[in-house]
Amino acid sequence: ILNCDEPKKYYFSVEGQTEKWYLDRLQFLINNEPSSVHYVSFVSKVEKNPLKFVKSVTHIDKIEITHLLDLESTEPKHIKNFEGSLDLMKKASSLGKQIKYQLGYCNFTFELWLILHKIDCFTFFDHRKSYLKPLNRAYGENFSSIDEWKEEKNFKRILNQIYLDDVREAIKRGKTIMQFNTKNNYRMIDYRGYKYYLENPSLTIWESIEKIMKDCALI
Repeated sequence: ILNCDEPKKYYFSVEGQTEKWYLDRLQFLINNEPSSVHYVSFVSKVEKNPLKFVKSVTHIDKIEITHLLDLESTEPKHIKNFEGSLDLMKKASSLGKQIKYQLGYCNFTFELWLILHKIDCFTFFDHRKSYLKPLNRAYGENFSSIDEWKEEKNFKRILNQIYLDDVREAIKRGKTIMQFNTKNNYRMIDYRGYKYYLENPSLTIWESIEKIMKDCALI
């Protein structure tokens, strides 16, 4: 039975439009699921700078925000960009505005999270473009490039294939990947209090999504 009080709010700053479209789809699925105990409202914005996002948020109570971002490779420039975002998240958390920033990363990219909704993807890849093949397989498509996949009309058509059962499976697969990395003694990096693996695949986006699903009694 849905709680008809104010919707539960969840805050996200995201690096790209595809992440926002995904969150829009997830919000729609939860709010149209009769067994959900809450309506949800995702406050999400395409904003690569977590500090800017926080300054745009109006709130009274303590809130948590998840920043969705990619660790695109182990090249120094990508590590620098990634850690730069973590610096900003830490700074945003210390503004005295009762903000706690959570890390929702994908290594290499958000496409990994989407693949996990449909199939396993536990393989190490040497380049971001390598996700194209499993993406096509997972969704029965034949896109010739990641850019084509991300075009709005294509991406939103793909999102229509995602349902709550798929979200549950993605969470399970995400957990399995991280358990595998721990079991194999991969070194977890702890930077500014945020933890991540340099090895791919690895991801923490599932943690925030799992919390939402549990809050709504959907897991």
